[in-house]
Amino acid sequence: MSKLQEPFRYDYVGSFLRTEELKKATTQYNENKITKEVYDNIVNEEIAKLVAKQKELGYHVITDGEFRRTYWHLDFMWGFEGVAHEQTGSGVQFDGELASLEDTYLVGKIKAKKHPFVEYFRYLKQFEDENTIAKYTIPAPAQMFQQMIVPTNIETTRKYYATNEELIQDIGVAYQNVIKQFYKAGCRNLQLDDCTWGAIVGDAAKQRYKALGIDLEDVKKQLLTVNNLALEGRPEDMVITSHICRGNYHSTFFTSGPYDTVADYVFAKENVDALFLEYDDERSGGFAPLKKVSEDKKVVLGLITTKKPDLEDKEKVINRIRQAAKYIPLERLCLSPQCGFASCAIGNKLTEEEQWAKLKLVKEIAEEVWGE
Repeated sequence: MSKLQEPFRYDYVGSFLRTEELKKATTQYNENKITKEVYDNIVNEEIAKLVAKQKELGYHVITDGEFRRTYWHLDFMWGFEGVAHEQTGSGVQFDGELASLEDTYLVGKIKAKKHPFVEYFRYLKQFEDENTIAKYTIPAPAQMFQQMIVPTNIETTRKYYATNEELIQDIGVAYQNVIKQFYKAGCRNLQLDDCTWGAIVGDAAKQRYKALGIDLEDVKKQLLTVNNLALEGRPEDMVITSHICRGNYHSTFFTSGPYDTVADYVFAKENVDALFLEYDDERSGGFAPLKKVSEDKKVVLGLITTKKPDLEDKEKVINRIRQAAKYIPLERLCLSPQCGFASCAIGNKLTEEEQWAKLKLVKEIAEEVWGE
């Protein structure tokens, strides 16, 4: 088993643009033109090619690109007892585009069972070698909590959970179980993708919650509680990181705002080993909140955007790293794109070649800054 641990000086969040072969196979499968077995074989082949490309670029982390799921978050939630989903044509409004998402809601109490994502990880793990470690990405517990208490779901959720505290307890315990499943399968690097913190920053979020009659400070406490509960009893040699995003769908975003109002919670008190932070444009604010990051955490600066193909200016990125180092030591910093390239199967608006060019730039800059 590889002893490498995230984060690396040059890293990435985890999702990748679906290949043409994969998109074609998905269409054929959905139209009942190929069998599940044929489809699964094609997915396996495309993941193997993806891993080979990741290694070719010289990265130390490998992922399956999230090729086995449609959504970065919902598919994982479907792997628990008590959760159902259906396609109704609804979605969530992003900046200028409606993100098409399946309705995901409760039909009973949330309980862990044998999670299919663990088997997906087993397939990926076979590609580990002395230079690489397999990372798996799942939505943060807070993401599942928020999914079940959004206005369209809250009435149904209250049939099974009288209070948010009861819901938090079951989600936390269920996640504890699944984390142990991943560990038993050999996973030592797990990433929690979390848009909940990004969704409550900025004035727009403050007004949105005020209109709902909800105290935003209570929301922050609940998000921190469910995430930390899920991490209780985690194996000591398992690295768990968190990726914080403001939404990423087809090159659009969900919200904007600096980290200042959440830093005292997630930066200071969330019990993860590192934070992958979105910092690709002015929507993320300045670096000053980084001084709130607890000393036991590293920070991966997401300074390279996955939303558009244009390559960043190397010297400008290096300068921004130096600016961030005024608030947190350079040796605790790393570099990555701000998000995945395909949070949902639709992917962002750039080509595979442009995707790989972005990652080559990340590696080039990191080697120049840190010499490794």
